[in-house]
Amino acid sequence: MNTAVLAQSLYAKPTRELGTARGIEYMAFSKVTARLACWKEGEDSFAKLAEALCENQLLWTVLGADVADQGNGLPSSLKAQLFYLTEFTNHQTRKIMAGEATPEILVEINTSIMRGLRDCAGGVSELVP
Repeated sequence: MNTAVLAQSLYAKPTRELGTARGIEYMAFSKVTARLACWKEGEDSFAKLAEALCENQLLWTVLGADVADQGNGLPSSLKAQLFYLTEFTNHQTRKIMAGEATPEILVEINTSIMRGLRDCAGGVSELVP
């Protein structure tokens, strides 16, 4: 494939709409939560867990940066709670990586966030686990 064809395929108009911002957030949480939830200690490699944890931590870091932004229109109390969850997720991830905890609490937190996004987003309710 030549460079022009490759560039055209990469920058072509998407075939479907991405959806609302909340719908996109929901899908991001859904994908990483599914990866964390399906990991089984003793059956799956630690590398698989570490990769899922890294993706989850990145998602929460982006969310934490967004709620810390002055232009974020969420209520202050909700922003504070989400920022706290970002910090908790970072702390819990370190514990899991050290073998001191399992990812269940992160799955529960993410699932709660997904419920909140679903309730506000509309049209993604069929995707809730």
